[in-house]
Amino acid sequence: MPVYGRQPVAFVRGEGTRLWDTDGREYLDFVAGIAVMSVGHSHPKVIDAVRSQIGLLTHVSNLYYTEPQIRLAERLHELLGWGKVFFANSGAEANECAVKLARRWQREQARPGRTGLVAALGSFHGRTVATLAATGQLSKHEPFEPLPAELVHHVPLNDAEALEGAVDDGIGAVLLEVVQGEGGINPATPEYLKAARELCDERGVLLIFDEVQTGLGRTGRWFGFQHSGVIPDVVTLAKALGGGLPIGACIAREDVADAFRPGDHATTFGGGPVPSAAALAVLDVIAGEKLVENSATMGERLVSRLHEALDGNAAVKEVRGVGLLVGVELTGEWSRDAVDGCRERGLLVNNVRPDMIRLSPPLTVAASEVDRAVEILTEVLGSYGEYAG
Repeated sequence: MPVYGRQPVAFVRGEGTRLWDTDGREYLDFVAGIAVMSVGHSHPKVIDAVRSQIGLLTHVSNLYYTEPQIRLAERLHELLGWGKVFFANSGAEANECAVKLARRWQREQARPGRTGLVAALGSFHGRTVATLAATGQLSKHEPFEPLPAELVHHVPLNDAEALEGAVDDGIGAVLLEVVQGEGGINPATPEYLKAARELCDERGVLLIFDEVQTGLGRTGRWFGFQHSGVIPDVVTLAKALGGGLPIGACIAREDVADAFRPGDHATTFGGGPVPSAAALAVLDVIAGEKLVENSATMGERLVSRLHEALDGNAAVKEVRGVGLLVGVELTGEWSRDAVDGCRERGLLVNNVRPDMIRLSPPLTVAASEVDRAVEILTEVLGSYGEYAG
């Protein structure tokens, strides 16, 4: 169906930070499957885990226990230090679970009228009806309206006063990204997240952090919220978790998770043996190869080199990012053309807005690859700088 504006290239092989197309041409991948391939393409430990598991057990449904799923839930609990897990197939489904859980928990607290959410303008939480309504990009709503208008109230990111005004007796949860990815690489400030935590505690509202894009090392910490020290009641993960296989997770503190009863929520495929085995291998690689630390180091290098190279370029408004989630905001709507220019020179980046380029390479990226990406992007944006000037 015609829902993708695909680029004119087809890939057949990947290894580490590199991809090869049908003509055998090599590319440096700074998209990473939209922040999915954090341990790189075709990592041998992930391949071995998937091959081994698929030869043993592929699927039995969640009517039964499987060892990989149990081990993965335990591993996520250990990483966070708290929580029970619901496994889904994607970030949107993980967020959908969080929305339902918030309503169920409020009902358990004898507050069934608290069915609404507060979310941030510029956010992206998925494309199901509920998560699309939560997404704070109104242009994405228009083709599918009416959406459940009573579900979500949107407020500006980092505006604590607006957040306080929005959390009334009809609100059951606040849903935030710690860094807006699709919205343009917009970090929530630590002060804002702390204000959100205090407000939710004061008014009996759940605080949900959508870490689908930022979780598992992307920001230079295991979880993006760890930069602020603010602990949510619920956190959602996906993307990097499965190493390219579809898996998502909604993790809630124990007393919140226990609001669910058998039959309240379900999934046929979520947390199946093969994606769970892949996820366990991914977590092993991130820890064993110190990729969280590499994300922090290479992220600092990427931002600093971009600042140095693009300083004075009239086409560039700002460079910003956290870890290896970095954006270059332009002074004009040239990002799609810039993406094409980079691809033609062997670098893959993507445009999240008409004026914003996103860079999210595998966490395995090396210094020489960071420098090469900056060199190509600088070359491409040089012509726009002359035009803008």
